[in-house]
Amino acid sequence: MFRSKKEPDKRKPWNKGKLVGQKAPFSMQEIWSIRMRLQTIDNRRDLALFNLAIDSKLRACDLMALRVSDVASGGEVLSRATIRQRKTKRPVRFEITPRTRKSVEEWIDAAQLGEGDYLFPSRVRRSQHLSTRQYARIVNQWVRSVGLDPGAYGTHSLRRTKATLIYRRTKNLRAVQLLLGHSNLDSTVRYLGIEIDDALEMSEQIDV
Repeated sequence: MFRSKKEPDKRKPWNKGKLVGQKAPFSMQEIWSIRMRLQTIDNRRDLALFNLAIDSKLRACDLMALRVSDVASGGEVLSRATIRQRKTKRPVRFEITPRTRKSVEEWIDAAQLGEGDYLFPSRVRRSQHLSTRQYARIVNQWVRSVGLDPGAYGTHSLRRTKATLIYRRTKNLRAVQLLLGHSNLDSTVRYLGIEIDDALEMSEQIDV
């Protein structure tokens, strides 16, 4: 039976009341709020996960698939690591800062992980490591724990955070492209959400 043209459409829009589009990166204040919260409750796994997610700038699927051997050797966490991205099949390098190395080492020791083990194993029997869905729920908990809107943040917030901070401080798109492992610069521009004001600000600094 066809709906009358005059009959109002009662279907609820899928995005009503939801924030759509790219998830926001975390600010420095938000980073410290979450980090202090995790330290206070002594959640070593989540602290290591949070710190490494920001440093590595990896997609959720690549972050969850990390093994201890990807970031550590001889019982010590490396200052730099390289993995092959699942999406692009291209290698990407990332730094592991002293703070992150310390939290990851403490997590590895606490969980008694070997070099062949997944860095973030799952407690669910059917999965060897945390799934991207589980990771999303964990991020949601972090966001809620410090009073932020969970609709505005997600796993991509962690991937975008350091890249956005680097871009804001340096305006070096090529460097950010390499760090994110993007195959072309256009992807980086879209990912960072660079607008005309950013372009004009850079242009104004060049006097020819």
